[in-house]
Amino acid sequence: MKLSQGDSVIVTAGKDKGKKGSVMRVLAGQNRVIVSGVNMVTKHVKKTTQEAGKKIKYEVSLHASNVAILDPKTGKATRIGYKVDKATGKKTRFAKASGTMLERSKVAPETSTAKTSSAAEKPGKKSPFWKKVGFGSDAVVGTDGAKPEATAPTAAITSHRSAGRGS
Repeated sequence: MKLSQGDSVIVTAGKDKGKKGSVMRVLAGQNRVIVSGVNMVTKHVKKTTQEAGKKIKYEVSLHASNVAILDPKTGKATRIGYKVDKATGKKTRFAKASGTMLERSKVAPETSTAKTSSAAEKPGKKSPFWKKVGFGSDAVVGTDGAKPEATAPTAAITSHRSAGRGS
């Protein structure tokens, strides 16, 4: 796809025709892009016992054919072309209207704290039962959370039944 994350684009068709924004995300498999501040929809979230109901506004994707990249020199819509540098063999994008080179910007991916944090780290959530009871490597021992020192195995722990079936 010729568009990349961080490009400045203008909407050429649809309800938001003429609006400008930057590409937040490219969905190459579906040939769609999400542009900041464009194609906003409202989602109504039902109330729960913990939270009140609310309206959430967010951007939804546009088809890539409905946006055009902005020429950095003129500020108008342009098409994208490619040139291959013969010395290095690298392919670079350029604006066809003015011939200006278009660099692909490096945009850091957004990190969602709600999806990446574990249940034990969220405020108001209980820690899993195995951490309290002592199962697994994350078992909490004592009040300071320190693990006990390793001791020599006892005979009761090391002896066990025959490894045969049904015994």
